[in-house]
Amino acid sequence: MATHKRPLSPHLQIYKPQITSFTSILHRATGVALSVGTLVLVYWLSAIAGGEEAYKSAQELLSSVVGLVLLLGWSFALFYHLCNGIRHLFWDAGYGFDIETTRKTGRTVLTMSVILTIGAWALAYAM
Repeated sequence: MATHKRPLSPHLQIYKPQITSFTSILHRATGVALSVGTLVLVYWLSAIAGGEEAYKSAQELLSSVVGLVLLLGWSFALFYHLCNGIRHLFWDAGYGFDIETTRKTGRTVLTMSVILTIGAWALAYAM
């Protein structure tokens, strides 16, 4: 049986990072993060139903530094997934497929996600 030397497929170390690949990977990652965040929401709601002591324990956990960092990450994930989902709706309608538009909308999605996250947290702290 003869072995043939076939060319290897390109791998991630070959490709130059692009905004389109970054936004695609981030969309998947934020989807996973939102799933985990939903479990934390269920925990918090269960703590509310569990009484004062359970609620106090959940509040201490979620208001700790680690809890706040996770909440910040989940809020960014929510806004990113929302903004990029809107971008995908335009793609579903057949708009925005040229390279320059995909780059611009990718940067816009990232910028809007950061702005919305900062705005939501500023509003929450102002209340």
